[in-house]
Amino acid sequence: MEREKVNNKMSESFILAILLAMVGGFLDAYTYCCRDKVFANAQTGNIVRVGITLANGEYMKTFRYFIPIIAFSLGVLITMYIRDNNNTHLHWRQVILLFEAIIIIIVSLMPIQTYLNIVSNIMISFLCAMQAESFKKVLGKPFSSTMCTGNLRRGTEYLYNVLKNNDIRVFKNVKYYFLIIISFILGAVLGRISSNYFFEKAILLTLIPLFYSIFIMINSSKKIKNSVEYNGK
Repeated sequence: MEREKVNNKMSESFILAILLAMVGGFLDAYTYCCRDKVFANAQTGNIVRVGITLANGEYMKTFRYFIPIIAFSLGVLITMYIRDNNNTHLHWRQVILLFEAIIIIIVSLMPIQTYLNIVSNIMISFLCAMQAESFKKVLGKPFSSTMCTGNLRRGTEYLYNVLKNNDIRVFKNVKYYFLIIISFILGAVLGRISSNYFFEKAILLTLIPLFYSIFIMINSSKKIKNSVEYNGK
């Protein structure tokens, strides 16, 4: 139980939030630049398009926009299943990041073609759902690594409290949220630039922050284990 608490604390660390926000921004830029100008991270746009296409009687397009929504929902469900049934020596969040890496490699092998773009966007929607469900807090506070609206709202709320109450201690929360947003933007910049040079293979660059995140979590777990063994002597 104590190890699980520490693992949860590590998964809520600021460095992990920064790394995963960069991945989120990169993926949004990648799907927009390489995969038919679609934002695959958040599903609000797809839900709106479902309504618009239904109103226009464009039922085939409705189906096209509905599939990523289903993929996102499946990503959440499978993540929760892995969380409750993980039998590996890895923490379940590390397993999720490994799943993400596998999906990224598969997407990188798909040429930029209309139908393959649809498939790749569905897979990225699935991936983003897994990440969003697995990493929902930073330093004990809610955050999202795959979209910025909630982060912007919370950061602005804290800024208002700083201005209203003149409590400079709260400013650190403003800083955290806006640094996460900046990291998301940086990821988007890198996604846009790399897509110009590497096309569908650009997504492989997200493996760097993903594997570094896994390394951080594993290294933290080892330190915890060594500390427990040392104190038990």
